[in-house]
Amino acid sequence: MKIVDVVCSAGRTGFYFDDQRAIKKGAGHDGVFYVGEPVTDGFTSVRQAGESISVMLILEDGQIAYGDCAAVQYSGAGGRDPLFLAKDFIPIIDTYIKPTLIGKEAVNFRKLAADMEAIKVDGKRLHTAIRYGVSQALLDAVAKANNKLMCEVVAEEYGCKLEPKAVPIFTQSGDDRYDNSDKMIIKGAQVLPHALINNIDEKLGRHGEKLKEYVAWLRDRILTKRTDPNYNPVFHIDVYGTIGAAFGNDNVKAMADYIAELGETAKPFHLRIEGPMDCDTDRETQMKALAALTKEIDARGIDVELVADEWCNTLEDIKLFADNKAGHMVQIKTPDLGGINNTIEAVLYCKEKGIGAYQGGTCNETDRSAQVCVNCAIATQPAQILAKPGMGVDEGYMIVYNEMNRVLALLNAKKK
Repeated sequence: MKIVDVVCSAGRTGFYFDDQRAIKKGAGHDGVFYVGEPVTDGFTSVRQAGESISVMLILEDGQIAYGDCAAVQYSGAGGRDPLFLAKDFIPIIDTYIKPTLIGKEAVNFRKLAADMEAIKVDGKRLHTAIRYGVSQALLDAVAKANNKLMCEVVAEEYGCKLEPKAVPIFTQSGDDRYDNSDKMIIKGAQVLPHALINNIDEKLGRHGEKLKEYVAWLRDRILTKRTDPNYNPVFHIDVYGTIGAAFGNDNVKAMADYIAELGETAKPFHLRIEGPMDCDTDRETQMKALAALTKEIDARGIDVELVADEWCNTLEDIKLFADNKAGHMVQIKTPDLGGINNTIEAVLYCKEKGIGAYQGGTCNETDRSAQVCVNCAIATQPAQILAKPGMGVDEGYMIVYNEMNRVLALLNAKKK
């Protein structure tokens, strides 16, 4: 089954592009807007509408396969590719990708994705968002051409044992960590709430007291509001390096003492802490610091998992952190890895190394990228998958939950 045409359309994402550098320099809030001038190239305001590109592959029998190019909320920051605007990158797809795909047989996803990722423009690889979206469309094309589900293609090509088994869904609250947690409890989210603890004085507390109070509130809220006594979600809280900033990035004992207190406070629920420290210097320093804290947590038998995030963006980064046991779990930020094939490989590598694989991403994605990610997750079975896009809980959870149940129902029907 040949690809006979490639058509692109501009789209919106489920959140925004935010100029992280401007925010760190003190840009203030005015409602949903940020106040101040942008400082990162490409931004026209500190916060602007997130953009995507739908890439549609027309097959010779008339079927249409598609995926969505999308980039993370803080585009252009931390060594990431520049701001992803549809008007700038649709011409790139039309010029450099469309001619290479037309006439290709939609037979082998891994080969098509590898060929696409090898394309260079002026000596540089394609933007991660382009590789992300085009690879989604290629996976869909191979599935449609062979009358299979996308998860079946992944399982066959990567040697996974495909079972109709749901993957726990992780929901993120943003700053609205109280009302949004209520939504999560009502929906029965298996992992919650993210909580966005990105400020010491306002959210963590100089001695960690504010986060401890929040964990106690969340624990009691679930215990009093759950309708099913067997509902026991995992607490997963992203602290954006604030524990290290408050207690000292190199003070392993003090950080471990505090994390142990949080773990006890969370009981009877299990706790995960994402990004306990952020060593701004380099990847090696961050990896070693997180590995040292992980070793301390394990040696003391503290029942809390650490999740790698900062400085762990690419497939190469993920392998380095997994090899060195820097964290008990690694977040695989799907758009930052480029092609969805890299996400598949990252999940399988983490599982091989005995490290938890968190198939994450960004609030700034689309319904389509989330659906394709669900198919990859069903095939590879990571420890959890992010509900996305957006920060409203209900919408992202609905998209991921419904796609997962659709695919599982179809797999079960095929078994019969």
